[in-house]
Amino acid sequence: MSEPLRIASRENALLKELRKLSTDNTAYRKAGRFWIEGDHLCSAALARGVAPAVLVLAESFYSVVPVAYARAARKTVVIPDALFREISGLESPARVGFLVDLPGVCTLEPLVATVVLDRVQDAGNVGSILRSAGAFGFRQVLALKGTAALWSAKVLRAGMGAHFGLRLLEGLDLQDLDALRVPLVVTSSHQGELVHTLDLPQPCAWAMGHEGQGVSDALMSRANAFARIGQPGGEESLNVAAAAAICLHASSLKLTQR
Repeated sequence: MSEPLRIASRENALLKELRKLSTDNTAYRKAGRFWIEGDHLCSAALARGVAPAVLVLAESFYSVVPVAYARAARKTVVIPDALFREISGLESPARVGFLVDLPGVCTLEPLVATVVLDRVQDAGNVGSILRSAGAFGFRQVLALKGTAALWSAKVLRAGMGAHFGLRLLEGLDLQDLDALRVPLVVTSSHQGELVHTLDLPQPCAWAMGHEGQGVSDALMSRANAFARIGQPGGEESLNVAAAAAICLHASSLKLTQR
């Protein structure tokens, strides 16, 4: 490991940037880079070939940092543990993090299995849906305006590394979906066939809607199929992340059966 840069002032420009990225959900858009922390997220990024711009270490972690972290980063910075706690978004700071450049602008792939997020606002739900998308073979996620910021610190933590294997487009308008060339499937609590019996098209695009309002009428009107999730226990509705996991898993099962 080359000799790191040591920073001891909380007024340092880099530390100010990291504090903002860890607390401001949309700061990454202006900065052009995002902040992740902890062994799990950092390892997941490296496994997908991500080259961090900066490796940031708490002083107490410097002697035990994995060599692969230092080799991958273009720059290494060491700061006192007290300052790392200030930039951390975790209750128990992880003592290691990456500052990573945002991926280049993606273009929508019209024929791949896709998840459409329609104003899903909770960061935990969005991150969980990204994890399910990655797990069940959906490699593209399209976030319409009003959806939680995909590269915010909270969504990154909830995604647990799924971001690095997905094509992510955000801030889209409804007409941007005109480019999709796969059938759109919408979940509904009052219409459609049960998801486990529905002849799901492959590939397809699943639409997941706002936590309270569901999928908008405008997006609903574009649907090629509707799916219901059976709830024999009698609950009125499912959390959107849970519903997404069930639907995307159902799609993956249909694919393996063909």
